[in-house]
Amino acid sequence: MNATQPEPVLRAEGVCKDFRDGRDTISVLKGISLTLTPGEAVVLEGPSGSGKTTLLSILGCILTATSGEVFIKGQRVDASKPGRLAALRRDCIGFVFQQFNLFGALTAQENVEYAINLKGASGSRARKEAAKWIDRVGLAERRHFLPQDLSGGQKQRVAIARALAGPSRIILADEPTANLDFHTGRIVLELFRQLAKEHQRALLIVTHDPRVRPITDRTLFLKDGILTDATSEST
Repeated sequence: MNATQPEPVLRAEGVCKDFRDGRDTISVLKGISLTLTPGEAVVLEGPSGSGKTTLLSILGCILTATSGEVFIKGQRVDASKPGRLAALRRDCIGFVFQQFNLFGALTAQENVEYAINLKGASGSRARKEAAKWIDRVGLAERRHFLPQDLSGGQKQRVAIARALAGPSRIILADEPTANLDFHTGRIVLELFRQLAKEHQRALLIVTHDPRVRPITDRTLFLKDGILTDATSEST
């Protein structure tokens, strides 16, 4: 590897995933290999049913691959026990979903603070970090609002703050702009990219949204279980 090229924070080698359907075996992923480096933003595109969310779940230590290897910060994790996988999700990975997944009874800042609590910080330290991230996503004046009183774009900003807060070096986003209008989605994406790069988070976005491609460094395409680099094909 080139000495100037950063070490991958996430690496997958030959990942396959099969599902049983009665007597039949369905191969959803067929030998997927990819890397993510700190500060890099990558978009993963592909038709519905191509296995994008399945791949994201394997990389996020939610599903286990049928075969292949997954490494996080140089350590192989695909054969880890459930407790170890839960710890990896908590300490190394931040998730952003299209449905926001905020706690309705908690304010914007409390949603972020709760995520920080789960990652090991509490008290004033957690409150200060949550406040910092709420400020960074432009919601200082909405920090004490409940999710029901926030717009879709504001809710997604809270979700982004929650994912970026704490020690997580890998951010996995599943259709993060699906519920946002064009203008709001573009603003949220640009903010997401800026913060991820500034704080050296590796960012992987699974989407059908054409607005995502311009703010990323690479475009990957998944079809029929095969991953290709659409960036090199378009140049």
